[in-house]
Amino acid sequence: MAKLPDIVLDVAIEASPENIWPYLATADGLGVWFMGSTLRPIEGEAFVLHAGPYGDSPCRVIAVDPPTRFAFHWDAHWTVAFNLEPLDARTTRVTLRHAGWDDDHVSPTGQSHAVIRGVMEGGWRRKLTEDLPRAVLGPSGT
Repeated sequence: MAKLPDIVLDVAIEASPENIWPYLATADGLGVWFMGSTLRPIEGEAFVLHAGPYGDSPCRVIAVDPPTRFAFHWDAHWTVAFNLEPLDARTTRVTLRHAGWDDDHVSPTGQSHAVIRGVMEGGWRRKLTEDLPRAVLGPSGT
């Protein structure tokens, strides 16, 4: 088994965990900055991520601990977790961990995990550092 490293990224956002939480753990919130979905934040609940040209991806909620942790299984091999940690009264660190990479597997798009991991790491970086803060803070960043 050729295990590949997890994608681990974080961003500090000038907002409370309570203000960021809905953007990570609700269908409406995820749809603003990431992908449309049928998500309901209930442990064990199945849902679908609408991945545009890549089709729909089956998922299952595995952790709901408002407002500090939300995690789900994505397709057959991946786990995505968001952790929220207050840094001070005004700022929260959001850490993403996308795990389950193994070069012996192929993604639903037919690409090896090594290839798709590189694509997803770049996508996550943009989504987490640009799109999520813009969703939470608004276009002006306030």
